[in-house]
Amino acid sequence: MILQSIIDIIESVAPRGTQEEWDNSGLQVGDTSAAIRTALLTTDVTEAVVNEAIEMGCELIISHHPLLFHGLKHVCGQTPQERCVAACIRHGIAVYSAHTSMDKYLHGVSGRMAGQIGLKEYQILSAEGLGVIGKLNNPMPLEAFLAHVKKAFDAPVLRYVNGPKREIQTVALCGGAGAEFVEEAIAQGADAFITADVRYHTFLDANGRICLIDMDHWVSEHFTRDIFKKLLDGKVATVISQADQSPINNLIIT
Repeated sequence: MILQSIIDIIESVAPRGTQEEWDNSGLQVGDTSAAIRTALLTTDVTEAVVNEAIEMGCELIISHHPLLFHGLKHVCGQTPQERCVAACIRHGIAVYSAHTSMDKYLHGVSGRMAGQIGLKEYQILSAEGLGVIGKLNNPMPLEAFLAHVKKAFDAPVLRYVNGPKREIQTVALCGGAGAEFVEEAIAQGADAFITADVRYHTFLDANGRICLIDMDHWVSEHFTRDIFKKLLDGKVATVISQADQSPINNLIIT
């Protein structure tokens, strides 16, 4: 399949034009006329992922997070990004990323998170098009809800503050760093808001007003790989990266 055709499929639901101004979704490396037999699906483009693509003979890496957020002034192997770019060019591997463009798709990153915990009839949370909000079929006690979230995401660690209620039914979610939408979640009546990369003072401000739950950034967004796979199923061979893992280690002592 021609690379441009694959890009067209992804952008049919996640157009590049919807991405945030600071973002760099789109083709990072490669030629849109290249023939693609196998695509490796990943959250991040790391050296380990690139090496995996080389070993598997993949002609394309599709990622959520862009390989390049800022322009490179040289490609001399001094940074992981430079080494990834050089290796991809040397081995004829294209790289395409759908970041905030995929975040803004209703059934994209946050929508997939909603599905993981069983939210029904979820809708976009923010005016920016990021995050979703929906309801559980039945209210859950807070402790049971936290256990449900931890299991649904296979999250090693959750951090949280309590809201005003001890039962949770209306839930807002935003994959990645979405703490800026806490106030929107409160305004829309959410009992809980799940996101990543929450800072201390955000917890402090939310405490007692909403159950704010923080998880690992990668854990919240790695479902993007499944979204890519579903979009491309039957059109091109796809493989979910095994080298794609959260870079964060958690020491849990009991």
